[in-house]
Amino acid sequence: MPSTFALLEGEYLRDLLEQPDALRKTLDALYKSAPLADLIEIRERSFRRIVLTGMGSSLHALWPAYLHLNHCGLTAWMIETSELIHSLREVLAPDTLLIAVSQSGQSAEMIRLLELPGRPTTVGITNTPESQLARQADAAILTQAGEEFSVACKTYVTSLMALEWLSAVFCRKNLEQLREELSQASFLAGRYLSSWQDHVRTLSRELKGVRDVFLAGRGASLAATAAGGLILKESARIHSEGMSSPGFRHGPFEILSDFVFVLVFAGDPATAALNQRLVQDILRVRGRAALAGPESKLDAFRVADAPESIRPILEFLSVEMMSLAFASLANRAPGKFELNTKVTTVE
Repeated sequence: MPSTFALLEGEYLRDLLEQPDALRKTLDALYKSAPLADLIEIRERSFRRIVLTGMGSSLHALWPAYLHLNHCGLTAWMIETSELIHSLREVLAPDTLLIAVSQSGQSAEMIRLLELPGRPTTVGITNTPESQLARQADAAILTQAGEEFSVACKTYVTSLMALEWLSAVFCRKNLEQLREELSQASFLAGRYLSSWQDHVRTLSRELKGVRDVFLAGRGASLAATAAGGLILKESARIHSEGMSSPGFRHGPFEILSDFVFVLVFAGDPATAALNQRLVQDILRVRGRAALAGPESKLDAFRVADAPESIRPILEFLSVEMMSLAFASLANRAPGKFELNTKVTTVE
């Protein structure tokens, strides 16, 4: 391996390269050991609303499920756990179904939520079987990411897969058809990650001199923009923000410069042209931008043309490669916590 990649070797890179295997194991567990009967029984009850909650990347992973549930006629809200327990506790009424996501299942906010008196029916998604969330939820879905040493990557993509399956259960979709779609995620992720060195070389050239990053998209791609902005800060210590494509035009567009890079996700074909237009408009004023999608000019940003159910998983891989490139440019090891810890223990 070239010496320029020496600093990239370590726990974070291993976590990234293990994602295809984690996706395979999670898919297998969803169809063999997830509590489907309990979830169907919960689904048949009468709930006024479904509240989706999490912190950090666990919250951002909820975007596709939030959209799916509302599209199929269910009333779903998406609320950060800290805001839920301190500012919106009244929505946790008996006629609410709570879907809580926590990779550790034991962050400070999640523990506080689980300890609330009169907590409503709760479905938990976590990677930690012995966690408080797994033990106390009325139905717990366990992802199979294995131990994760660094910034959320395996746990994030497996949470996306579990949430896709869960939303299909509540929306009464064909689970066998979904299984065929989800089974493509591991192969396509593996194919992309097999070229990680080439991706890092390309992006190290593309991102040279960048100080600020914006990630923009629409619909389900908001999962990748929000979680991507978070992991670039954590793993590469570069200023990054995730937002909607139209939101970028309302203010951030004005600070475009040679030091700003914007990655725009093409996303759903229904709005892909609007996202492509944003890239064109940024380049027109001599800004720096690229499109992440099936038609991207760079392999590192080319998202496989795949079913909607797995697109959010594949979109996130581009941001992970950016994190490696920025770490390489800064001559630092990526994904190492210095000021914080992986599990947040203080609200």
